[in-house]
Amino acid sequence: MRNLVYLDLSSNNLRGSILDAFANGTSIERLRNMGSLCNLKTLILSQNDLNGEITELIDVLSGCNSSWLETLDLGFNDLGGFLPNSLGKLHTLKSLSLWDNSFVGSIPSSIGNLSYLEELYLSDNSMNGTIPETLGRLSKLVEIELSENPLTGVVTEAHFSNLTSLKQFSNYRGTPRVSLVFNINPEWIPPFKLSFLRIRSCQLGPKFPVWLRNQTELTDVVLNNAGISDSIPKWFWKLDLHLDELDIGSNNLGGRVPNSMKFLPDSTVDLSENNFQGPLPLWSSNVTKLYLNDNFFSGPIPLEYGERMSMLTDLDLSKFWNGLPYLYAIDMNNNNLSGELPSSMGSLRFLRFLMISNNHLSGQLPSALQNCSGIHTLDLGGNRFSGNVPAWIGERMPNLLILRLRSNLFHGSIPSQLCTLSALHILDLGENNLSGFIPSCVGNLSGMASEIDSQRYEGELMVLRKGREDLYNSILYLVNSMDLSHNNLSGEVPEGVTNLTRLGTLNLSVNHLTGKIPDNIGSLQGLETLDLSRNQLSGVIPSGMASLTSLNHLNLSYNNLSGRIPTGNQLQTLDDPSIYENNPALCGPPTTAKCPGDEEPPKPRSGDNEEAENENRDGFEIKWFYVSMGPGFVVGFWGVCGTLIVKNSWRHAYFRLVYDVKEWLLMVISLNVARLRRKLNLGSV
Repeated sequence: MRNLVYLDLSSNNLRGSILDAFANGTSIERLRNMGSLCNLKTLILSQNDLNGEITELIDVLSGCNSSWLETLDLGFNDLGGFLPNSLGKLHTLKSLSLWDNSFVGSIPSSIGNLSYLEELYLSDNSMNGTIPETLGRLSKLVEIELSENPLTGVVTEAHFSNLTSLKQFSNYRGTPRVSLVFNINPEWIPPFKLSFLRIRSCQLGPKFPVWLRNQTELTDVVLNNAGISDSIPKWFWKLDLHLDELDIGSNNLGGRVPNSMKFLPDSTVDLSENNFQGPLPLWSSNVTKLYLNDNFFSGPIPLEYGERMSMLTDLDLSKFWNGLPYLYAIDMNNNNLSGELPSSMGSLRFLRFLMISNNHLSGQLPSALQNCSGIHTLDLGGNRFSGNVPAWIGERMPNLLILRLRSNLFHGSIPSQLCTLSALHILDLGENNLSGFIPSCVGNLSGMASEIDSQRYEGELMVLRKGREDLYNSILYLVNSMDLSHNNLSGEVPEGVTNLTRLGTLNLSVNHLTGKIPDNIGSLQGLETLDLSRNQLSGVIPSGMASLTSLNHLNLSYNNLSGRIPTGNQLQTLDDPSIYENNPALCGPPTTAKCPGDEEPPKPRSGDNEEAENENRDGFEIKWFYVSMGPGFVVGFWGVCGTLIVKNSWRHAYFRLVYDVKEWLLMVISLNVARLRRKLNLGSV
């Protein structure tokens, strides 16, 4: 073992502390004396189940008369505690890897003594302290990886002052919480040329970092959630960079995005959640992932996307059309896009998710869209689309799970072909100008009566439930909803709707529906929200509604319902009278209207009540007086006398006490009598 220079025990399921696992019970001093570790150049114990602190190991290694250790890899274990200052004694160390453990505290200032250090990997720990300025001494340092640590404090140019070899710097946090602040002098010129810069969820702004001006070798730039509220300066766009990743999302960056950027093959661009304006950017086919959502891009959708960016596989905001055979998701929600959907979208045969809600798109849906027969989610809500709801949606999109055409200008009747969508579990056609009857075949929407496969979902959706719109993403597959509200629908509520046993929301409010509420409404055991308000429904409220145990939002107001309001179970908790208001013929709680036969019996006179109450109370007290006498006497007598009879010592003590008290009383009386006589004799003189 003395001549061992390379030891790799990674991925061996080692457990316990490092020295226990490594030394197998050998004492630390013996390890040092034997030189078992002192000749090591490489020690790799990563991807095990080691725990505890590393102080003892570092003390062993740093205590050698001469240490040759160049690589120390303890990553992916369960090691914890603070990093010891003795780390700075490993002067020959070139690579230090402590990633994915549970270390806490600060990076020790002694790190600045590792003058040969080239790689520092401390990512995925719980280090909540500061970064020492001594880090800036390490002129040979090439890579710094500090990501996924809640580091605090302020980083200045002093932390990078002598890092002349630095190529990669990463402090990347998945959480949006910012705890580390970069306060770099804008006049500072870095001594390095970075190729890889990843700073996320750190305070880098509010100005765009000027010190990037001379970083002409960058291939990866991540400045996400960096608190930058500025326009990107022109010099950045002119750096002639060839980028593999550009992520400047979740800031307040503004201005126009030029088409001059150059990208390496299979690159990713994220400009989302900013204030960029103007036309959509158009880059080369090397860009495969493009995220432009939540900005202020405007103008028509460029048809050239299919020609210029033909390798796109993931596009958030603008994933377009011709020549994009692998495109499966389009998310353009919440922008200011205008114009019509191009018919060229029909070429997207692999499209699964089309989400373009809350824009200013108009016109009729292009018939070519029916060629996208594999669509799972079609969300076009919050636009100005017009015309009839196309029948081909039901005929050509058999896998549709979500159909949301809410808040548009669609008119005409609801096509019965939609009833063939057996997988559909969210149908939202609310806030349009639809008329005619609700198709009687809605009971065939078996997707609202069966369990859903959660693996078929991506993205997020606004769903109106419980009287408000909420955003659903990871649990979207659990939502079963039918919303046809705010239209001009007429006729009766079809009985078939009661077949949809997993339906959670049924909203048919603000229409012209007539007839009665289906008698079998109680079969919708999953129903949480039922809104039938502002129609012309008549008849009684079915008693089965009381069996809807999940119901927590109910609105039947502004109809012509009559009779007694059912009571019991869940309806007892829905005691807001506004639920039933403007139904003049309804009666019973929670309304104030009385039903026939509900008149209260006359109340007795108050004087009679008081007299009867007093008599009852007196009789009650007398009875309990006599009842309590017997037990009270028994307990009192035997509690004292019984004890004296049984216990000789207590009996003697008791009579001794009585005798002493008697003697004390006689003495006190005698003294007082003598004192009184003396006073009387003195008074007679």
